[in-house]
Amino acid sequence: MLRRPAPALAPAAWLLLAGLLCGGRVWAARANKHKPWLEPTYHGIVTENDNTVLLDPPLIALDKDAPLRFAESFEVTVTKEGEICGFKIHGQNVPFDAVVVDKSTGEGLIRSTEKLDCELQKDYTFTIQAYDCGRGPDGSANAKKSHKATVHIQVNDVNEYAPVFKEKSYQATVVEGKRYDSILRVEAVDADCSPQFSQICSYEIVTPDVPFIVDKDGYIKNTEKLNYGKKHQYKLSVTAYDCGKKRATEDVLVKISIKPTCTPGWQGWNNRVEYEPGTGALTLFPNVHLETCDESVASVQVTVELETSHIGKGCDRDTYSEKSLHRLCGAASGATELLPSPSGSVNWTVGLPTDNGHDSDQVFEFNGTQAVRIPDGVVSVNPKEPFTISVWMRHGSFSRKKETVLCSSDRTDMNRHHYSLFVHGCRLVFLLRQDPSGEKQYRPAEFHWKLDQVCDEDWHHYVLNVEIPRVTLYVDGASHEPFSMTEDYPLHPSKIETQLVVGACWQGGDLHMTQFFRGDLAGLTIRSGKLADKKVIDCLYTCKEGLDLQVPDDSGRGVKIQANPSQSVLTLEGEDVGEVEKAMQHVAYLNARQFPTPGIRRLKLTSVVKCFNEGACISVPPVDGYVMVLQPEEPKISLSGVHHFARAASEFESSAGVFLFPELRIISTITREMEPDREGDEDPTVQESLVSEEIVHDLDTCEVTVEGEELNPEQESLEVDMTRLRHKGMEVSSSDLGMIFTGVDTMASYEEVLHLLRYRNWHSRFLLDRKFKLVCSELNGRYVSNEFQVEVNVIHTANPMEHANHMAAQPQFVHPEHHSFVDLSGHNLASPHPFAVVPSTATVVIVVCVSFLVFMIILGVFRIRAAHQRTMRDQDTGKENEMDWDDSALTITVNPMETYEDQHSEEEEEEEEEEESEDGEEEDDVTSAESESSEEEEEGEHGDQQNTNRQQQQQLEWDDSTLSY
Repeated sequence: MLRRPAPALAPAAWLLLAGLLCGGRVWAARANKHKPWLEPTYHGIVTENDNTVLLDPPLIALDKDAPLRFAESFEVTVTKEGEICGFKIHGQNVPFDAVVVDKSTGEGLIRSTEKLDCELQKDYTFTIQAYDCGRGPDGSANAKKSHKATVHIQVNDVNEYAPVFKEKSYQATVVEGKRYDSILRVEAVDADCSPQFSQICSYEIVTPDVPFIVDKDGYIKNTEKLNYGKKHQYKLSVTAYDCGKKRATEDVLVKISIKPTCTPGWQGWNNRVEYEPGTGALTLFPNVHLETCDESVASVQVTVELETSHIGKGCDRDTYSEKSLHRLCGAASGATELLPSPSGSVNWTVGLPTDNGHDSDQVFEFNGTQAVRIPDGVVSVNPKEPFTISVWMRHGSFSRKKETVLCSSDRTDMNRHHYSLFVHGCRLVFLLRQDPSGEKQYRPAEFHWKLDQVCDEDWHHYVLNVEIPRVTLYVDGASHEPFSMTEDYPLHPSKIETQLVVGACWQGGDLHMTQFFRGDLAGLTIRSGKLADKKVIDCLYTCKEGLDLQVPDDSGRGVKIQANPSQSVLTLEGEDVGEVEKAMQHVAYLNARQFPTPGIRRLKLTSVVKCFNEGACISVPPVDGYVMVLQPEEPKISLSGVHHFARAASEFESSAGVFLFPELRIISTITREMEPDREGDEDPTVQESLVSEEIVHDLDTCEVTVEGEELNPEQESLEVDMTRLRHKGMEVSSSDLGMIFTGVDTMASYEEVLHLLRYRNWHSRFLLDRKFKLVCSELNGRYVSNEFQVEVNVIHTANPMEHANHMAAQPQFVHPEHHSFVDLSGHNLASPHPFAVVPSTATVVIVVCVSFLVFMIILGVFRIRAAHQRTMRDQDTGKENEMDWDDSALTITVNPMETYEDQHSEEEEEEEEEEESEDGEEEDDVTSAESESSEEEEEGEHGDQQNTNRQQQQQLEWDDSTLSY
């Protein structure tokens, strides 16, 4: 066997082998296969006055094509491909560049290309890439670049700026004889960017030998008590140092003036006092002190004024209707309100502009072109009988023309004024012409009062007690006699009807309005036959808010206290300053309303000090402040009960009628914020929760309105127990639109009254249903409940003889069931009658289901009879065999459900029949038929089988007679 000679080594191989054996160095050319590699992120620091960036980690690019060290005696080095030729920075407006320090090791350096300023920019961020020097196998340029690495560079600050004071100079005033913790503060700033050089670490008073020091925060205080007599003013130079010990370029001038020790006046009071509704009396000056500067004071007179003219009609009062307010004040019933709040049945004030605010009273504006006619029958005044007119009025000095508040005049033909109340300049005039009588003699007819209140543009309460020949006027509770009175003849007899107008006077002869009123009116009422008592008048005018002073027995001795009727001005006078101070510390603000009007009530405190030495008596400056009445938590009035029920037509036609709201429930709730426990105060995750709380308050109106067609008085009505209403002091007004209950009373009382509200319809033959709506409110509509709607269905009783003949003639296929009627989803069917039909969609469904049941029964009988006839034709058997066949046929009909029926007791079958009968589905018919078959089979097992067969044959024969083939 010949051995193949070994191949000869190439010259290059011999050269390489020789180099390795001799420990020499051999260069080999390789292709550029790998990319350079950089760290993902670099962080650098550079100082403002330097351009070299110190990086962490150092900027070194690595390449796998770089040299590899195999041993100490030899190494193989690749040319070019492993070297780094450059770095490239990516970013906009980057003031840096990168250079290569060593190509073989890949080391680089980042430096700034321009001067850096830390105050302009503190840090920079950009990206950088490395490029190698490699070439491709064919010698072409094939440099590779690394990934983009992120570089963050922070510019270190240099303490190049000095502190600068914010103000060019500072000044303060102190009272002599006191050591102050702080008189004033000087403050400097530094423009350097770093905390080390931008913060001010210390201040220094440069001026020597002054009784002041300054701390590191710039607060200056005195080191000893200052004396006005020794020096009136100090001038100090103060400098500042930053934390780099650099001093301010300029010192600042501080002027501290000294003034005498004492300044007379009230001290220790707050200009803002917050009042939370329902908290009772709140002291206004609990820590007040009067500084008299050691003067010999003979007496002190202090006046506290509470300004409430912008609230409601001069102050905070209950905003119930005028009728309700009269009742609350104990006035006799019978007052007629001529400017009521608009509603469904009382609508003559709808066109008048109002203040549109429910926080205060309902105020009607008259601009000199508007007036309202009062409908006939609302009020009737007999001049021979006493009567009372009450009104709230705000009027300014607009003109010298007559402006009528209230006027009753001839409707047609003539312009005679029967009675009227009008304003003429700053005079209030009341006119009353007597009716014709047998004696034609002069009688008092026109009464004049000259009052500043008429034209001062503030709210005032006017009450006229008319009892001819005497008329008494009360303004804000104070009586005024007329300064002049004019007499006139009685009116001539006529049959002309009168027209009552508010805001102007009707001229019946000219058929137009005249003497228009310009101002605001509210609470205009007329009460015939009764005079208003002085207590009632005071009650109507009295404010629900005001100043209150309850001085303990051991305080305020010798202090005289006076207050005006509205409790808005309180005057205290005493000789002992200490006792006056004690009395002032008990002056309080009180608002007795459960839901007061929120807003500001301004306070003013004026003082007059009398000294034994009149020439050197002190002057006490006035004190101004205000009480902020916070917004009360608004109640939510909720009406609930049965929304839908049905009653028999006979109940509607009975004298008792149908109760509309038998289960009405009225509640009121407020929502409060529940604060978290003290343990969780510091936990930011703990949040406040809302809690609903039931409260008790009064109602003043509940209105029941009919939806759809108006009530027909000839056949239907709403009725209520008038005796109980009068006992509770409520009033009711009814119309074709519904019924309105008025009067301030508890929610429980309104529930009781509305429970007894009845609806009657004595012609309910064609009535299917009626819908009503109930809304209750508080404070004359300030808080309104939800709309509670009730739908009443009429159940018409049908005559049993009117049903189909086959239904009455086949009782064996109809099993009567007694169902219990229950409340479902607010629907209540009470006292249902057999064969009653509810005239609604449910009625149609029931009739269709019953008709389908009858049809299936008849169809089953027809099919049984047809099968019976076919068997008779096929078989020549006797009557007994026919009956046996009929029995087997019936057995086959009910066989699919026999097992199911046998597994249940009779009780379960009855319950299932009741449920399925109510559902009205097709399965009900099958179940009923199968139940009947099962019952017949059960009776056949316990009774005589022959009697059962005979009975079945009779039924089939009877059925045959009723069917047509």
